[in-house]
Amino acid sequence: MSAAATAETLEIRPYQFLCLICRLGRSSQQEKYYFEDQLDELQQRFAADRHCRLRLRCNVESTFRFQNPGNQADTPEGKSFNLRRDLTVLQRLGLLPGAEIPAGDLLRAVLRKETGIHNIEDICAFPEITGPAWKGCRYAESGNFERGRQQALAALLPGRGQAELQQCKVESAVAVRACKHLQIRPHHLLCMSCFTAACRPGEYQPIPEDNLYEAVENCRANPEVPIELVSGPCMICPPCPGYNPESELCDAAFGMGLRDQKKDLDTLQLLGLDYGAILPARELFKLVYQRIPDQSRICAFNTGRPTQEAWSICGSARKPPEENRYFKAAADNLGIPAKPDPEPNQLA
Repeated sequence: MSAAATAETLEIRPYQFLCLICRLGRSSQQEKYYFEDQLDELQQRFAADRHCRLRLRCNVESTFRFQNPGNQADTPEGKSFNLRRDLTVLQRLGLLPGAEIPAGDLLRAVLRKETGIHNIEDICAFPEITGPAWKGCRYAESGNFERGRQQALAALLPGRGQAELQQCKVESAVAVRACKHLQIRPHHLLCMSCFTAACRPGEYQPIPEDNLYEAVENCRANPEVPIELVSGPCMICPPCPGYNPESELCDAAFGMGLRDQKKDLDTLQLLGLDYGAILPARELFKLVYQRIPDQSRICAFNTGRPTQEAWSICGSARKPPEENRYFKAAADNLGIPAKPDPEPNQLA
């Protein structure tokens, strides 16, 4: 970390984030890491605020040299080794020098199953020592990183306990079922559709991770229930393991909150509405299916092309029409009863 680090943003070298994880897996406190005081500060900041901002700076010769931090945090393996290690970390994560990112999202990027950093071979050490400059880190073959990787989520980004999640599900589900004024973020209208398709009670079930089922059944039982379109996590979200009740933010996956905000705004644009709009459930879903006949306009960003991990595409948007649950919900208007025809004497 440099002296320029502030209470708002902590500046680190990319390799130091791997050192933090690696240090978690050490078998003895006698294994000393370079710049331990900086790793201590990083871990303390992480513990105090999982959303603390990190700026990843490294020394480059390109147009990104504006953010070069200098060599103060170079480890003794040498200049070229340090340069290559930092750039390899950024390349593996799809980031650029000077990138600023919340700590929790950076951790999830490192740990993600398909594209994360699963080991430090070819980053901190090499299968063959080709010369004196390429001996690698002394702990690269210790297994520390692999052990630390197994511990990192619990140690650095602890989730909500199972008992808390279960209690939250019970309480929030009851509240949604009984609610006389639903508050739902716009793209969750599409999620309600994909989750439900044309199913009726007994053909599909509530799930522990959200309140989609309860919201749908409220709308079916009360077609005129007002739905207010709200920004950010809504009453669907509290039982989700990725929901943080303290910050009221979505911590799930890498950049999911960013992706969902884009989907919300795309939904509003197609509906011709804005946050704060209130419509009866029956009218709102009718509008949704008229204006958004295909959810790929929203859930695949109208391109079907993911450009970065934060802009992932929902699997339901990739389904062929005959398997697409959204289409089934649209054909059924989510199972919300149609408005009764007026009595003959009312037409007179």
